[in-house]
Amino acid sequence: MPIDHTSLPVQNFEVSKAFYTEILKPLSYGIFKEFPGHAVGYAPEGSRSDFWISAPAKGKESQDGNLNVTHIAFAGKSKAQVDEFHANALKAGAKCNGPPGFRPQYHEKYYGAFILDPDGNNIECVFFDL
Repeated sequence: MPIDHTSLPVQNFEVSKAFYTEILKPLSYGIFKEFPGHAVGYAPEGSRSDFWISAPAKGKESQDGNLNVTHIAFAGKSKAQVDEFHANALKAGAKCNGPPGFRPQYHEKYYGAFILDPDGNNIECVFFDL
């Protein structure tokens, strides 16, 4: 299963946004999508975002209270595979950080499931139901 996207937590969102915007230019990356003051996704020309930075969400804690975690999303091949990923993760001891389902706030066809690994990292499996 390939990695779909990653997200790094940052302490100063605006400083990090300016930094990554500049250093990614030679790689033909630009801002693809932004949630102002919270997250920005970068993408190579002609593609969708695969690298994100995010600020700690004020007042929105993950289930374990950890606001500053690394996020990695694996690309699923179907909704069933996303569901199986989530079920297997829970059996292996992960904590649910978002059950399988559509996430229209990200994309109308975004179907994902989120878990917290033993270290509190936010791990996801996503499928774009196109």
